[in-house]
Formats: sequence, C-alpha cells, structure tokens
Amino acid sequence: MTAYFFSDVHLGLGSAQTEKQKEDRLLSFLRSILPSSDCLFIVGDLFDFWFEYKTVIPKGFHRTLAALQEFADRGVKVHYLAGNHDFWMGDFFRTELGMELHFDPFETTVAGKRICFHHGDGLAENDTGYKLIKPVLRNRLSVRLYRWLHPDLGVKLARGSSRTSREYTAGKHYGEEEGMIRYARTQIERGADIVMMGHRHKPSVVPIGHGMYVNLGDWISYNTYAELQNGELQLKVWDGHTGQPYADRK
Repeated sequence: MTAYFFSDVHLGLGSAQTEKQKEDRLLSFLRSILPSSDCLFIVGDLFDFWFEYKTVIPKGFHRTLAALQEFADRGVKVHYLAGNHDFWMGDFFRTELGMELHFDPFETTVAGKRICFHHGDGLAENDTGYKLIKPVLRNRLSVRLYRWLHPDLGVKLARGSSRTSREYTAGKHYGEEEGMIRYARTQIERGADIVMMGHRHKPSVVPIGHGMYVNLGDWISYNTYAELQNGELQLKVWDGHTGQPYADRK
C-alpha cells in the first residue's frame, strides 16, 4: 500500500513563466508516482484561487487537471481537502475528475494508520480576523451571491483580494505552529496516528506521544510531499526527477 500527500502548490500565484515552471515540476512528480499510487491526498490550496460557477471554471492549469483525472481513470482514489484559497469548489472535481472532496477536516485509515487531515487554517490563536470571516466566506448564501458576478469580474476581484491578504499577513506571526501542534496533540490523544496539515508552508515532522504531526510544506519554496509505504511515512522533496528524504536536504 503506497499513498502520497502534498499541499499548497498555489497554482496561479506568480507570473506566467513562474507558474509554468511550478506546474512542470508538479506534473513530473505526478507522472512519477502514478504507477505506484494506491491513493493520493491533496491537503488544500492546490490553486491560489478557485471559484467554480455552475457552468464555468477558472482558466488555466488544464494539464494539472488532466494529470489528476488520469489517477482516477486508473482506479487511484484521490482525496481533495479544501484549503483557505480553493474552498469555493462545486462538483467539477467530483463529477468530472472522480475525486472525493472534503470541505472540513476529516479522518481516514490508510495502510493501517489512522490519519487526521486538516488544512491548518483557522487554528492560529491570534488570527481573530480570519476566524471571524471564514464562516462568512464559506456560507452558501455568500457563494450564491458571488456567483451573480460575471466570471471575469469575480475572478479578478478574488485574485486581487488574495494578493492583498498575502501582503498584509506576510511577516506577521499569528501562532499558527502553536495552534497546529495543539490541535495535533488533541487528535493523537483521541487515537490518531498521524495528523497531517499544510497551510504554514514549512515542512516538518514532530513526534507527539504515540503519533506524529506532519506539515507538508509547499511547492513554492520546498517542493515537499509525504509518502506512506508499507506503514512507514517519510517526508520527501522532489528534485525534478526523484524524491529524496527531506531531512537530507535541510
């Protein structure tokens, strides 16, 4: 049994050239793991922005969508947990690409390991503003009202908001790591073997009691992912050709 996990690619974040290079790296990784994958988990923020209208999806990155569909076509179960940048999903990923969508933290057993998944957003103690706005942004009425905007305007506004938010929070410390560790400890005390997150963009593996907290890092600075094979989990970095243990690259 072999499972792979990654998060925080943020496709669409940078310039067209930067994003093509990033997507090329991601595609080389996906093609490499496809033959050995039994299941694949995307733990949020694959896209820097995603808003799905009833008959329209954002332009670009069709190569990534086609690569992910190939996993489903080969019988590989793909789980997609919404992050704080790509949570406005409809049924496209489920009906067209055969993925299993998760809009809230979830738990499942993989290769005998009880794994709890949480993107990581909203766990910071000091980020009161995000905690207040998160329920509003994810409210069904808010989504329905936003869909009244023309897609060209809706996408432009959302991407601008994403950039503004990133600039405002850059360099600020909200206690994300402390909140994530606290949440992980609670879940491990309740029986989880692994608590897996993204969001913080810093890869790490922290033993807690009988289990571990894993942050998957990102594909902006680290190109990291996790591999669970025969019950053993390892954090790795993709060098464009193969995956190497992340500990060797630190």
